[in-house]
Amino acid sequence: MHISILLFDDVDLLDSGGPYEVLLTANRLAARGGGDAPFDIDTVTLDGEPVTAYGGLGLIPTASGDVLERTDLLIVPGAVDLAGPRANTEMLEAIAVVARRGETTVASVCTGAFLLDDVGLLADRPWTTHWEDIDLLTEQAGPDGARRGVRWVDAGSVVTGGALSSGIAMALHLVERFAGRALAERTANQIDYVWTEDSTGA
Repeated sequence: MHISILLFDDVDLLDSGGPYEVLLTANRLAARGGGDAPFDIDTVTLDGEPVTAYGGLGLIPTASGDVLERTDLLIVPGAVDLAGPRANTEMLEAIAVVARRGETTVASVCTGAFLLDDVGLLADRPWTTHWEDIDLLTEQAGPDGARRGVRWVDAGSVVTGGALSSGIAMALHLVERFAGRALAERTANQIDYVWTEDSTGA
């Protein structure tokens, strides 16, 4: 399964790095147990060039936007200041193109849900985002889909995570969904993360 984690300038580090660490650990544990790594993971910028995360840490992607043509799961992190990513029409179109393939799952972490809604992916389905921003997103997406007090919402082809470290919880859920509960539990234990079922589905 090919997974792409989208990177862009001012991306939140935990939103992107948390899921990345979960998926890498799941691969390592699967291999340690004598099996195949279930995930092929790329960090992606559209032009393949490095970006600077919020706070100034430089991030070097492993791939350019070309790999999105074969991705099975696209993870879209959030940002403290969404003005830049929301104005990046090329990146929004890339998210929309991946979603339109129909067999791809698109997931967001924290305020990445705003980017998903910008391309119409939250319509007529449940979703969540950072608890501080959920009211603002309801003004754009409408109140019907909003889910409060949960760490992630799995609506099938669209999965949304709550604030910051909720991206870790959501990524563990994705490990469970695509590679089984046992590996997800081993991964949570390995990263010393208390993983609870404070989530909701469609």
